Amino acid sequence: MADTIEIRNLTAEDYHDLKESMVSAYKDMPGSYWRESTIQKLISLFPGGQIAVAVNGKVVGCALSIIVDYNKFGDDHTYEQISGYYTFNTHNPKGDILYGIEVFVHPDFRGMRLARRLYDARKVLCEQLNLRGIVAGGRIPNYDKYADQLTPREYMEKVRDKEIYDPTLTFQFSNDFVVKKILRNYLPSDEASHGFATLLQWYNIYYEKDSDIIRYNKSTVRIGLVQWQMRTYSGVGGLLEQAEYFIDAVSDYASDFCVFPEFFNAPLMIEFNQLDQAGAIRGLAKHTEYILQKFCDFAVSYNVNIITGSMPIVIDEQLYNIAYLCRRDGTYEQFIKIHPTPSEVSSWGMKGGNEVKVFETDCGKIGILICYDVEFPELSRILAAQGMQILFVPFLTDTQNGYNRVRFCAQARAIENECYVAIAGCVGNLPKVNNMDLQYAQSAVLTPSDFQFPVTGVKADATPNTEMIVIADVDLVLLKELHAFGSVQNLKDMRKDLYEIKLKKPLK
Repeated sequence: MADTIEIRNLTAEDYHDLKESMVSAYKDMPGSYWRESTIQKLISLFPGGQIAVAVNGKVVGCALSIIVDYNKFGDDHTYEQISGYYTFNTHNPKGDILYGIEVFVHPDFRGMRLARRLYDARKVLCEQLNLRGIVAGGRIPNYDKYADQLTPREYMEKVRDKEIYDPTLTFQFSNDFVVKKILRNYLPSDEASHGFATLLQWYNIYYEKDSDIIRYNKSTVRIGLVQWQMRTYSGVGGLLEQAEYFIDAVSDYASDFCVFPEFFNAPLMIEFNQLDQAGAIRGLAKHTEYILQKFCDFAVSYNVNIITGSMPIVIDEQLYNIAYLCRRDGTYEQFIKIHPTPSEVSSWGMKGGNEVKVFETDCGKIGILICYDVEFPELSRILAAQGMQILFVPFLTDTQNGYNRVRFCAQARAIENECYVAIAGCVGNLPKVNNMDLQYAQSAVLTPSDFQFPVTGVKADATPNTEMIVIADVDLVLLKELHAFGSVQNLKDMRKDLYEIKLKKPLK
């Protein structure tokens, strides 16, 4: 018959089994077991923090914990200090750290991954209580074999690099704990460790400071993409009427973002057809300020953050390609395209912007890159270093080749920067507008590539070359999990000792 394993809270009635298991677990430290009165006090102080593992009904291991206000102790403390000299009066239900007092498993039951189950239960408890993390002083019981050759730090580094095996420290590393420092005289009675211990911490990636305060920041964000059909309009009023229609539709789905494509307002260039290409685009730029004002109004009235797509603008007589983030609280910020395409430079004389930054929103940190910009991986890596969670890419491409450059690069950016990427483009044609004849697009919301995400890396996409909207939900918590526990961790594993990507001082 198969063994039955149960993870549950420790009770006072478990003490007999607990003592037997602890005596067996610490044969190298004779007499080191918890007295019954101490266990009872821990249970009375913090019943949820005392976790037992039972095999076939018998308790064979446990994880004992208290909550502490860690700032009162800091990283230089001893076991006696953190435990209140074994009184556990240091337990503070309003503290911020789950402190590990003890973990052990009876040696006869090792190899059943019982300790891992105890650690997993402790992590769940930490998350449920919204604590910053778990801290513990970890023994290094095999250090006695190397004490005449290695310092404690050298020993820890060799265990970390798997050159040496330590039954406690090796296990801690495999459970995502990091060593903050080496503690001296942490537990003087621990002769095998020579009194040394590693100060270990596991970080709760779900921790939210001031969780008792009502916050608007969301973990699940709904994105609405507008795949915009190019057509002629009866002036700027007609174009804004169509834009408001899509904003209304996206808002009806309770979306957090509404994203328009690059140069979605290009149909208005028809009124400047008598001018050359450079003159026509500068004529179009005259509408940008008014369209921005209307989009800011729409963002508030429809309660949705709007990525305006991009529009031409003239600043100090220089032509730029600009996108706006219009927040639903009435504020707005701008991003100027960094890399004009060769045709934008040759036909229009367009210049590139000089600022790369993330934008704070009520749904996390976002970045904006316009079309060609996404084909330069350095830009999005700089944004990722600033904490970007969603990258928005308004684009305009005339051929499927051009579209694929944007699409494939956007998918690469999602993978290498462990973020979501939303691309929105124009479709159709404008036969009477110079340099804007044809458009090809398939708008999409793209994801990293790991178990938590779609196997294709595509959360949702549009029908190619069809006017429509795309609605997709993205989970920002999954990004936190990916950063910490992903199969591969592109951001964390970047060889900063070998190379770096940094932003130079902006050009004047």
